[in-house]
Amino acid sequence: MKSVTPFLAILAACVVSLADDDTRGIAAPGAEVEKLSGEFAFTEGPTADAEGNVYFTDQPNDRIMIWTIEGELKTYMQPSGRANGMYFDHEGYLWVCADEENQLWRVSPDKEVEVVIEKFEGKLLNGPNDVWVRPDGGAYFTDPFYKRGYWEREEMELPYEGVFYVSPDRKTVTLLLDDFEKPNGIIGTPDGKTLYVADIRGGKTYAYDVQEDGSLTNKRLFCEMGSDGMTIDNEGNVYLTGRGVFVFDKEGEQIDHIEIDEPWTANICFGGENRDALYITASKGLYRLKTRVKCAYAE
Repeated sequence: MKSVTPFLAILAACVVSLADDDTRGIAAPGAEVEKLSGEFAFTEGPTADAEGNVYFTDQPNDRIMIWTIEGELKTYMQPSGRANGMYFDHEGYLWVCADEENQLWRVSPDKEVEVVIEKFEGKLLNGPNDVWVRPDGGAYFTDPFYKRGYWEREEMELPYEGVFYVSPDRKTVTLLLDDFEKPNGIIGTPDGKTLYVADIRGGKTYAYDVQEDGSLTNKRLFCEMGSDGMTIDNEGNVYLTGRGVFVFDKEGEQIDHIEIDEPWTANICFGGENRDALYITASKGLYRLKTRVKCAYAE
């Protein structure tokens, strides 16, 4: 969750008129966006478990919700550390950006919370925002500073808004990037070889080659747009959010735009039993669009 006003004009300019070409768009034939629920204060952080149940956060209400594959809405955890971005790893643990106390959590299937990190070099993190876990268990997270009303501190302790890497054994945390204006959305490819990171304030998204030790090389501009949340499909298309959902092919060319009738679209993921539906968290609502593509990680 964040203040969106400064980015609306920038993102509105990114909406282009695309040809009516179903082979380029990602919606299933005849599918339209459907609103599943609108009872939230601000939705964020959707991620699907191995069965396709979609977990997402209602950040101001300090809760993690579940939209089940049977179509039921349930509360998973409340309080939730003011959970924001989330991601399931290959062992079924839920990684949670819990910015109430500037922490990154790893939550077991029976809801035991492991605090992975809250300080770096003796200083509080700004507030972990989005996280992606690569196949070997190494995790990448963005740490922008968005002042929260429930914090006692007024200023950031770190001199940068960075991107960090957590080793697979969770014993080592490394600062990878400190040259972003405000890093936010983050996602990687299923093979763990490419990482995309969005600079939402800078209005750009970059791609990096991922090395075995977790380091990043070969920085390159992916597209001229920042993003709040991100996901990727089985064709390699990358999804960005803001004023709706923007879809870019693997070359960084925009191929689709999905309009959402909300002031801000925060995040997205694929879910459902066949992982062929795009779930969208946007302001007070949870939305779904049946797609012709699937989650990049679906087996």
